[in-house]
Amino acid sequence: MNLGSSTFVQNVFRGYYAEDCNTQNFVMATEKREFGFVLFKGGMLRHRSFKDQRELALFLKSYVPSNAYYSCAYYVDPEAEMEKKDWIGADLVFDIDADHIPTTCGKVHDEWTCGVCGFVGKGITPDECPTCGGQKFEVKTWPCEKCLESAKSETIKLLDMLQTDFGFSQNETHAFFSGHRGYHVHVESDVVQKLDTMARKEIVDYVTGLGFNDGFNNSDHKKRIESRFPTAPRLGDYGWRGRLARGMYDFILSSKEEDLEKAEVPKRISELILRNKNAILKSWEDVGPYRAVKGVGLETWRKIVEHCVAILTAKIDTVVTTDIHRLIRLTGALHGKTGLKKIECPISDIQAFDPFKNAVAFKEGAATVSVSNVPEFRLGEEIFGPFKNQKVELPTAAAVLIVCKGRGEVVDYNVQ
Repeated sequence: MNLGSSTFVQNVFRGYYAEDCNTQNFVMATEKREFGFVLFKGGMLRHRSFKDQRELALFLKSYVPSNAYYSCAYYVDPEAEMEKKDWIGADLVFDIDADHIPTTCGKVHDEWTCGVCGFVGKGITPDECPTCGGQKFEVKTWPCEKCLESAKSETIKLLDMLQTDFGFSQNETHAFFSGHRGYHVHVESDVVQKLDTMARKEIVDYVTGLGFNDGFNNSDHKKRIESRFPTAPRLGDYGWRGRLARGMYDFILSSKEEDLEKAEVPKRISELILRNKNAILKSWEDVGPYRAVKGVGLETWRKIVEHCVAILTAKIDTVVTTDIHRLIRLTGALHGKTGLKKIECPISDIQAFDPFKNAVAFKEGAATVSVSNVPEFRLGEEIFGPFKNQKVELPTAAAVLIVCKGRGEVVDYNVQ
């Protein structure tokens, strides 16, 4: 981002924090939180605290950060050095990011370049460069509708687990669009505040299905005979067994040959399953599905079970949830990579939530941008692009998105 583009974005952010930012309900127990801010001029301010939300709002108006964060933890002295803060407790926080979810669209609009050899690839950034083994990359991503729908689906699965399996109420559970390529879920409850890192890891293991005993995990499962099939989960079971039973039921009910192929079921056996769907589904009410159809054996059911477990798990950033000192993006603040705001989604109607409409912060003004390469995208009701190596006049929100994503530079602007 050149100086002109940086000035443009900073001026737009300043207008938002001065006039449009909702200064209410930023975060509960403001005085017990640590705050951190990334500045446009570079560097990060850490270990800040505020006596109330009004003081926090005044800080945002004065300093105009590119990114703002607060701690999931509560401290006696938030401004002290980390070892002297005196930890009181922490909310339970989850981060669901499209960067961690394989999507077909990522291969179109996401690009990474090896910082060592310059090799360019598409899609999810690898741990190592396939050419030289380097581990440093320059990454360019894009927040497309398919990516955010996939992240929303993972968020809905997580919310269902938290409310159905763990018993958290809707008043204790909050979902937010992060402002970029995913969602955050916060559990604010006295029950979770004192949980240490290991206890939070147990919750992580549950929602990711790690260590779930599906009955097929024993090393001698291939040696079993038909009469020794593992006991199938029942539809009314609690916890993961019931979740798996209902997930498998829905999978069989709606499955087509290509679905079973994804589960690595051979074509001949897929045809058997598809011809005998009714018998398999009815068997759940009696002896369970595993012995419903002759010729569909242990290995096939093991593959279907593992495939369904993978579908049913919630893809979260596990490090975020286990970190009891984690800084998380401030609600109502703007995201420095998009100009969109972190905003709460109504859990009761999260399916209808539209991040490209509800999280748009800028409604006025325009800018001329020299665009390098941008896919087609939507903000509000308007479609933009695709653009490649051209100058185009855009509404402020679209211009900010392109500039913040490193896909263009501002030539001229009119911020109202």
